[in-house]
Amino acid sequence: MAIQLAPAALERIRGYLAAEPQALGLRFGVRRTGCSGWGYLVELARSAGDGDAVFDQDGVRVYVDADSLPLVDGTRIDFLKAGLNEQFVFQNPNVAGECGCGESFTTDADRAP
Repeated sequence: MAIQLAPAALERIRGYLAAEPQALGLRFGVRRTGCSGWGYLVELARSAGDGDAVFDQDGVRVYVDADSLPLVDGTRIDFLKAGLNEQFVFQNPNVAGECGCGESFTTDADRAP
């Protein structure tokens, strides 16, 4: 099990953590949303949950709650800049489909038998 940060994401997260030194790291997970079912949740971790998995990459900790972990395990997080736009992007091997607007995704476990 692992979450990997690309160099650009690592740099961006370090910037967020430097601006808010009380934060523990990055919280990464999913929540029900959008057309397809799951949307990513990315925010600064201000506390650790009892069931959190914690991944450390070059001194940056990523906290993932137990319910989200099966849906995001193996994800590579990158950070892209294109003109005035900046965003985290996710390469998640668990994604089986995405909605047309790109805001949510499904996994094989979400598909009806």
